[in-house]
Amino acid sequence: MSRADPATAVAAERGPAPLWTLGLLRSELLTTLRRLRALVLLGVLAAVPVLIGVVVKVRARGGGSSGAAGPAFLGQVTDNGLFLVCTALAATLPFFLPMAVGVVAGDAIAGEADVGTLRYLLVAPAGRTRLLLVKYATVVVFCLLATLVVAASALLTGVLLFPVGELMTISGTTISFTDGLLRALLVVLVVAASLIGIASLGLFVSTLTNSGIAAMATTVGLVVTAQILDQFPQLHAVRPYLFSHYWLSFADLMRDPVYWPDLVHGLGLQVLYAAVFGSAAWARFSTKDINT
Repeated sequence: MSRADPATAVAAERGPAPLWTLGLLRSELLTTLRRLRALVLLGVLAAVPVLIGVVVKVRARGGGSSGAAGPAFLGQVTDNGLFLVCTALAATLPFFLPMAVGVVAGDAIAGEADVGTLRYLLVAPAGRTRLLLVKYATVVVFCLLATLVVAASALLTGVLLFPVGELMTISGTTISFTDGLLRALLVVLVVAASLIGIASLGLFVSTLTNSGIAAMATTVGLVVTAQILDQFPQLHAVRPYLFSHYWLSFADLMRDPVYWPDLVHGLGLQVLYAAVFGSAAWARFSTKDINT
């Protein structure tokens, strides 16, 4: 047998590269979702809409008013439970959702290096680029999953506690419940896409250190820092470039007609962050010395 035969046999056992990559992606997703911290984070995200719905219901029964204070759409929840989806996303988007994504993204590479499993992953024929893409895809899927958890919990709570049906947009027009559901689905997709910037940034930070805790803490710290900087009018020249600046623009989907400019700018900004920090993560990881 020639020296090339063993390698060929191994490659044949593993199957085509695309199928092997899908298997690795599935394995990464299952591993991520089985971790206790991911389950706890998803549990917290699911609990927030329930808490908001119960509080609003109790206040309504007591004759109180939700008022204008609080997350967006809070005042409309008692009229239509579908608005709880937007309210819950507005409540979780400033911190809880990006924190969950930041923890998963920060741990993607650094966590493997921390426990010493990264070098064994690189023994497989995936290569560093493909492994990094699989890690990134896992974080992006988690962005969508985390957003769906919030939305599903809010929708179920809203249907159980409040009336549903035709709803009035923030423009004052009335749309059908089906149209409202479709817009709520678009809101979920836009919010999930709005988290891609912090996912890319977290993945880049994860390639800079071998400490999972340090990477997670740094990523979450960047989320908090961006939120603080976005509150200063003096930084008006910088604020439109912060990954969090357009996060709440999803509310424009509840206008009639939909107001697109801020939505387009926000999604374009996420693409920019993905391109810049995704490339930086690849440049760093492709030359990273893996010795643990």
